Amino acid sequence: MCRSDAVGRADRGYVTAEAAVVVPALVLFAMTLVWALMATAAQIQCVDAARAGARAAARQEPEGASVAAARQAAPRGARVTIGREGDLVRVTVEAPTPGIGSLALTLRAEAVAPAEESVGVAA
Repeated sequence: MCRSDAVGRADRGYVTAEAAVVVPALVLFAMTLVWALMATAAQIQCVDAARAGARAAARQEPEGASVAAARQAAPRGARVTIGREGDLVRVTVEAPTPGIGSLALTLRAEAVAPAEESVGVAA
């Protein structure tokens, strides 16, 4: 019997042990990447929804129509609030990310627009 044959047989179980450690780590890494992509997409939707709501509110549309415009672009389960501060309209959109425990975050976006009746008016 050759010495290299004995060494080859002794190493036979290492591949299985390495695969048992590496495969779950790769699955966890892939799931984390998918979650991060979903959270990024939801954040972009929040920003778009806040902008749409601010545009609608700045045009003096009724508050219900402005909220509906923001909700249409927002992710599912989002909360939309509209406020007025002087000549500015402020729309805030908050939405939860998919996930449990420490993965569950609240995404937030805010948009501010000048009200149309105040544009072009000299102070």
